[in-house]
Amino acid sequence: MIRRFFKQLGLKLALVAAVLGPGVISATADNDAGGIATYSIVGAHFGTSMLWVLILLTLALAITQEMGMRIGLVTRQGLGGIIRENFGVRLTVLAMLALVVANLGTTAAEFAGIAASFSLFGVSKYVIVPIMGLLVWVILYKGSFKLTQRIFLAFSLLYVVYVVNAFFIKPDFGRALQDLVSPQIAWNASFLFTLVALIGTTITPWGQFFIQSYVVDHGLDTRHYALEKIEVYFGALLTNAISFFIIISTAATLYPLGIRIEGAVDAARALEPLAGHLAQVLFAGGLFAASMLGAFILPVTTAYALCEAFGWEAGFDTTWKNGKVFYSIILLFIILPSLLVLIPGISLFKLILLAQNVNGILLVFILLFVMKLVNNKRLMGEYVNKPFSNIIAWATIACLIILSLLLVGSSLFG
Repeated sequence: MIRRFFKQLGLKLALVAAVLGPGVISATADNDAGGIATYSIVGAHFGTSMLWVLILLTLALAITQEMGMRIGLVTRQGLGGIIRENFGVRLTVLAMLALVVANLGTTAAEFAGIAASFSLFGVSKYVIVPIMGLLVWVILYKGSFKLTQRIFLAFSLLYVVYVVNAFFIKPDFGRALQDLVSPQIAWNASFLFTLVALIGTTITPWGQFFIQSYVVDHGLDTRHYALEKIEVYFGALLTNAISFFIIISTAATLYPLGIRIEGAVDAARALEPLAGHLAQVLFAGGLFAASMLGAFILPVTTAYALCEAFGWEAGFDTTWKNGKVFYSIILLFIILPSLLVLIPGISLFKLILLAQNVNGILLVFILLFVMKLVNNKRLMGEYVNKPFSNIIAWATIACLIILSLLLVGSSLFG
């Protein structure tokens, strides 16, 4: 009986290991350059007053990612292709345009993160960005994406330093927990701008395409739904747990001193209580790993989505001759963001924050398509959306629309 128990346990663990990935990888990639910069700015500029948003974001991220995963398991298609099948070419063009604009901005944020991490050591962005852009292209063209993804996910373990740092500096956890459940909002452009960025860096347009394509590429179907649902929810909890510790670290170290984060040097100071003079090295390593992970994922996600939507040949098993459009999109999504970062005098951290705002605003368009699909009884059958998921998703869309309008109004009329 004991032997049978351990045999069954081993089989279950093997099954979990086989399907583990979409939720955790998508969640970890959310904590990219944009995530680290945005969470650092939230804590440094507003203290712990925005922590309450994380509760709502965790729920919204779990629900939206689970919907994308479920559509993939049921239809066995990526989001781009299924949008074209159900909405026609015109609306597909609109959806892809939103994705392209959002992903160009996010990829630029990744290269800005790479530049910012090396700026801590005096390396010019005009040197490091072209080198890393070339490296990303060579690795992707050679088809070594999966190995590289694992390497940078391992580097992402550096996020743990924020957890250790938070306990090391002994912040006011009572106040933090109070702010976690006490909504506060300031009706000014600065607060609203950062709030939209916080949403846009956590729930991303590319994330909806990524998680759906991931489950399809890995041959998963509705038999894996229960395990995948747990994994997606765990991923959402994990990503925002890291966000929580980044925010309280910067809130405890930078906010009381009135330090505004204008660059990587300012953000790195949050780790000084733990790492001392090594704070910049630690921050640079984490920012670089997070940025590179995003720099690999974003061009690939965009290329797959566009090719799938418009019927072009795609995949790393194709040659340049057969997959010219696929590889051209990847190349374009490396070159254009890199050139944007290389503009003289551009503020790298402001560029990163702006990209997250673009994400938040354009996310509305993508989620509208997802909501229409996941509530299609003909398409989803018994896996059609439940009322609770609809309430959370529609509330997320409504909040983004209202916040975007308030942001525009606040900017125009002060």
